[in-house]
Amino acid sequence: MKFSEQITQIRKRNHLTQQEFADKLNVTRQAVSNWENDRNLPDLEILIAITHLFNVSLDYLVLEEGTKTKMATKLIKNTSDNRKAKLNLYTILIGTFIVILGLTCIFIKANSVEYIDHAGFLHENFYLLPVGFLLIFVGVIVIIVAGLVYLWTIRHDKRK
Repeated sequence: MKFSEQITQIRKRNHLTQQEFADKLNVTRQAVSNWENDRNLPDLEILIAITHLFNVSLDYLVLEEGTKTKMATKLIKNTSDNRKAKLNLYTILIGTFIVILGLTCIFIKANSVEYIDHAGFLHENFYLLPVGFLLIFVGVIVIIVAGLVYLWTIRHDKRK
C-alpha cells in the first residue's frame, strides 16, 4: 500500500477531516492533502508524531511489505545529505583550526625574544615562521577543497 493510501486510511479510521488531522499534527490542511494525493511526503518528525498519535508503527508507514517505498528512499536520502553536511562542517572546522594554529605560530614568533647565551649560541625559534605560513596555507586549502567537494556533491545529487 502506498504512503498516500496509508495516510488516508489512518485519517478515515479515526473519523477525522483533513483539517482535524492537520491540526493534530500542527501542519496545514494543504500538507495533508498533498500527502494523500501523493504530491509530497512529510518529514521524519511528522512521521514520528503520526506513529504516536494514531498508534501505528513506523514500519507500517515507511515500508511496503518489506520493500522500499518513496518514503523510505526520502528518509535514506535525507540521512545521507545530513551526513555529507556534517562531514563538510567538520572538515571546515579542522581547516579553520589549522589556520588558527598557523596564526598562533606567527604570533609567537613575532613576540618571542631572541638572545645569545653565555656560550655564544643564538636562541631563536626561527622555524615558527615557515611552519606558521605552511599551516595557514594547508588550512586554507582544506577549507577550499571541502567547500568545492560539498558544492560538487550538491550539484551531482540535483542531477539525479
